[in-house]
Amino acid sequence: MREPVPLAAPCCAPSTPAHCSTSATRVNRHEEICPICNLYRLTTPASAVAALFEADVVAGANLADVVAPSDPGLVLAQGRLTAMTWGFPRQTVSPVDGKALKPKPVNNTRTENLGSRFWRASFVSRRCLVPLSAWAEAAGETGHMTRTWFSPKGCDTFAVAGIWKNSAEWGRVFSMLMVPGHEQMEALNDRMPVILREDDWDVWTQGTPTAAHALCRTWDGRLDVEVTAQPWSNRARPAPSPPPQLSLPL
Repeated sequence: MREPVPLAAPCCAPSTPAHCSTSATRVNRHEEICPICNLYRLTTPASAVAALFEADVVAGANLADVVAPSDPGLVLAQGRLTAMTWGFPRQTVSPVDGKALKPKPVNNTRTENLGSRFWRASFVSRRCLVPLSAWAEAAGETGHMTRTWFSPKGCDTFAVAGIWKNSAEWGRVFSMLMVPGHEQMEALNDRMPVILREDDWDVWTQGTPTAAHALCRTWDGRLDVEVTAQPWSNRARPAPSPPPQLSLPL
């Protein structure tokens, strides 16, 4: 019998610190393009990330330090670090002529929607870890927004819960899971990524859906907050394109 996917996420995370290296707009009732965590950075070298996760290093991935939707990002899936496009493609049609439009990336997944048809199969069978150094939230007035970065206190590299799939449009893609936000970021957003402790990495990637879903909780440790004057958007976004496709079995 297929195990049911819980539809309501727990609200609080364990107080045990995350393992670290010290070096929406509504789409439909099941899926959302969330105005949350639309920018993150990974400044740790890929070789160091591979050592942290005890995973094989994937060569040939062209990755930027700062990752935005439709960019390639580093993901740990099935024991290997590989490049995937950030965001599941969502097909839409023109309201004018009914013709198909370019797909848009749905880069965040609200945990209460994991039972939907859009997310369910990936949550049940294709859970992954997304290494981050920090994620950003937009601060300030519209047109003058800047980046404020968040990370677990004292961590240079940590793992966020993700899901992935092989898409016809962009190849392998991933999405981050979102839960209610931390009190330190309540002025900027009410959602945050699911931060995982090292002891929970295997549970997330290999455990049952019920065990994995129990990890979808708001982080209750302290956060490091970096307020910057850097503009929220300082470069034009290119059309989505797949990262180099590397060998990774479905």
